[in-house]
Amino acid sequence: MMAVDIKKMSISERLRTMEAIWDSLLYDDANMPSPAWHGSILAERKKKIDDGSATFLSIEEVKERHQ
Repeated sequence: MMAVDIKKMSISERLRTMEAIWDSLLYDDANMPSPAWHGSILAERKKKIDDGSATFLSIEEVKERHQ
């Protein structure tokens, strides 16, 4: 399937297809390890939470930033 074929689908068809792909990955037996950089980022974020320097946004603030 090519991108041009996907563009021809309705939004609901694309969402159903995307859900089917995610479901197939979720239950796949292949265990894909996280990349090394992912552990580093998680450790950095945890450190910020632990030392009180982390900042958090409400859902409304996130929506505002992405309009």
